[in-house]
Amino acid sequence: MRSWMGWWCNGKKRGEQQMEDISRILNNWEFNAEDICVRKIVGQDGREKLQVRVDLGMLQMNLDGRPDGTRPHGKESLLHHFRRKARKHQAETEDPLQLTEEDCDVLGQESLQYYHRYVCLLRLGDYDRVITDTLHNLAIFDLVTESSTTDEEKMLFEQYRPYVTMINTRAQGELRLLEEDYDGALKIIDEGITNIEEMLDEYEEFESPEDSEEIYALQTWREEITRSRPITLKQRLAQQLQEAIAEEKYERAATLRDRLEGLEKKRF
Repeated sequence: MRSWMGWWCNGKKRGEQQMEDISRILNNWEFNAEDICVRKIVGQDGREKLQVRVDLGMLQMNLDGRPDGTRPHGKESLLHHFRRKARKHQAETEDPLQLTEEDCDVLGQESLQYYHRYVCLLRLGDYDRVITDTLHNLAIFDLVTESSTTDEEKMLFEQYRPYVTMINTRAQGELRLLEEDYDGALKIIDEGITNIEEMLDEYEEFESPEDSEEIYALQTWREEITRSRPITLKQRLAQQLQEAIAEEKYERAATLRDRLEGLEKKRF
């Protein structure tokens, strides 16, 4: 016992290699409680990774595949494994696969890994990967809803569907804004709001759409886009025309109307 305690106090067991101290990395990367401190690096294996500075140290995740870099059951993820298992089970028995409580637990742990990653990716503006990761988690929710044997297990996952849908909507909208497709972004936001409203109406356990933080966040973002989007010459002339009519400046209104008609003719 004394010998075992000696190894423990020395911080390693006999024959175990000394672990590397990461203090140098932490000292050169200050933690900020007001922001998500995340960066991309290239690992020793040549693959891109995410590093996240937290108050007690640092987390590191793979950028693609499972965040922890593992391949459970030889598959890209547990979602892929259980999907394949469900197809095989149904082909052999003609009955749907029933997930056990343990199955749901490990799927929940996987979805948590993807959550940590897509939040960081959103902060970095890597919207394509945010979409991929949020769709992954939504697919896990679908699988559990279809295959879990208890309503309690289903609700453990379904309660997060509005939030994940909001993040997915945000990422899709941001991609449209990068292309200056403001109408496309607004359409995506409206679809996201509608989807969340339908989710909340489906379950009595959920809050009402009027109290949804996810819907409020998307509505607020929509207002910001509408308010800040650049307007076209046609829109500016139309606004000026309405102002001229309201102020009874009919000569100016006639001039503005002629310019608008001229723009319309140029389109054809």
